[in-house]
Amino acid sequence: MTTGEHAERTPRATATSRFRTAVPEAVHRTMLGGRVLRAVVSAHTAAVVGQPVFAGVYLSGDYDGLRWHAAGADVVTSIGYLQVVVAIMVWVRLRQVWPFLATVAVVAAETVQYFAGLDGALWLHIPLGVMTVAGLVVLFIAVWRHPLLRRPREQREAHDA
Repeated sequence: MTTGEHAERTPRATATSRFRTAVPEAVHRTMLGGRVLRAVVSAHTAAVVGQPVFAGVYLSGDYDGLRWHAAGADVVTSIGYLQVVVAIMVWVRLRQVWPFLATVAVVAAETVQYFAGLDGALWLHIPLGVMTVAGLVVLFIAVWRHPLLRRPREQREAHDA
């Protein structure tokens, strides 16, 4: 068989079919509540990643960086509390408790870190900030990697028994 004959018999992959295989199935199967959670976690992660940048601007001598860091802290904290509400919705509607538990852990650490920053307790504020960013990045990966579907009744009953 020549190369030309092989090319005629082999179906060509279209751009759409290549995209479908590249995008994990978890993205396509996730329900609306899971999509909202993904959007909020994505915004939360983007906001929290900016915080070390603003702190670095301040530490390099630009005192406006502290104002940006404080404003960013308010934004991050607000998105975190919104994320708690959305995670409760996912828990109630989809019967998925792990996003709520992970969100509460991250937001609790963020809240302690927020008040440590206000009090000037940098010995707590900085390491807790690093852990919060890491925890939120792990949560971001988890909500995008796993489909957020409603658990089937049999699975819920077996888990609750």
